[in-house]
Amino acid sequence: MGLRLYDTHRRTVRDFIPRIPGMASIYLCGPTVVVPPHIGQIRSQVNFDILHRWLRHSGYRVLFCRNVTDIEDKIIGRSLSEGIQWWRITDPVYRSFDRAYTTLGCLPPSVEPRATGHIPEMIELVEQLLAAGHAYESEGNVYFEVDSFPDYGSLSRQRPEKIRITEENERGKRDPRDFALWKRAKPGEPIWHAPWGDGRPGWHLECSAMARKYLGHEFDIHGGGANLIFPHHENELAQSRAAGDSFARFWVHNGPVTHRGEKIRKHALNPLAVHALLDRVRPMELRYYLAAAHYRSPMEFSVAAVEEAATAYRRMERFVLRVGAAAGSDLPAQFSDAMDGDLNVPRALSVAHATVAEGHAALNSGDQESAAGKCRSVRAMLNVLGLDPLADDRPRETRLHDVARAVLRVARNLAATEGDHERSMIMERQIDRALQNRRESALIP
Repeated sequence: MGLRLYDTHRRTVRDFIPRIPGMASIYLCGPTVVVPPHIGQIRSQVNFDILHRWLRHSGYRVLFCRNVTDIEDKIIGRSLSEGIQWWRITDPVYRSFDRAYTTLGCLPPSVEPRATGHIPEMIELVEQLLAAGHAYESEGNVYFEVDSFPDYGSLSRQRPEKIRITEENERGKRDPRDFALWKRAKPGEPIWHAPWGDGRPGWHLECSAMARKYLGHEFDIHGGGANLIFPHHENELAQSRAAGDSFARFWVHNGPVTHRGEKIRKHALNPLAVHALLDRVRPMELRYYLAAAHYRSPMEFSVAAVEEAATAYRRMERFVLRVGAAAGSDLPAQFSDAMDGDLNVPRALSVAHATVAEGHAALNSGDQESAAGKCRSVRAMLNVLGLDPLADDRPRETRLHDVARAVLRVARNLAATEGDHERSMIMERQIDRALQNRRESALIP
């Protein structure tokens, strides 16, 4: 395999060669479980699910670690403002993320560690950084000393004197750029015991400790949204390298999703929350929409774009349901080349759509054998993307759509028995029109 990934750290496209032959290790920055997921957050999971699937299809065993941030400033802020325990926020929100992943057909990770379950590993990492002279204590806090790490800023391509200040310049900091590894206890906040005083870990520290715990001192791919490059991933890289870890060999970041030109904010009553969108569009259609743009490209959410994606997906779905051939295992060379070329899903989908068009042409000419072959090829491609409408692990649909799928299969079988293709096509159009009317009446403005 020659998968070429755009590596943010090296700013170039390189052939992906795993550290351990036949094994690919991935660490993905998972959710901060403060409110239910919105479409921007779930895009990252869909993009990296496709990477996961492509690596598996290409013969790699994948060790995939996706963390859960269940202690962090926003969680604590919501806990204090609402007067409830932090875990009463994080547990139900985590379940909403888990439902969203499953509903959109994301494969489960190999391991899904929670930050609060790895405090001892975080304390150990802080002790190493203190001993090595890369961190210092100040009034119960522990800070990473940016000046002690000459390569700081290399991931985000910032010069030291131009680095943005992202944390408050609290009393006791030697340099405004220094970032917190451990935060001293404050009234009403959750605390853990540490040698330098009670408190809680800093956000950046959490991922370094969990990545080391499950993937070792060096692993292949670190992923996440482009908004995490600085400061989060920059700080992860600095503290892990300063502690002696090689850390990630490749950095892969997906682009953002915006709405009306603005970043999608995290709040409980968000019309772009995944659960709200799934009341209006089918899971496969939403997955197709999120997958159809190149993973590095920014996306501007609009109803028109979702409708266009739904129409494109249904075009392939109708063909697969109409023919119903078993999934094949061979992929067109153009599709494989597109996927190896920095996961170029838009180009890969164009190959799938072209194959659907060829399949329809075969059906119209009465060549059932050729149509079945095209269907097997289409299903093989859609399987790689997690979009096969007949896959055993397809996302859960509504009862109405399950009934419609069953009716279409009956219509196809009757047409094959009686040779009445026109009646089958009329029924397909009527069912699709009814479902489309239902969706259009529910889409958000």
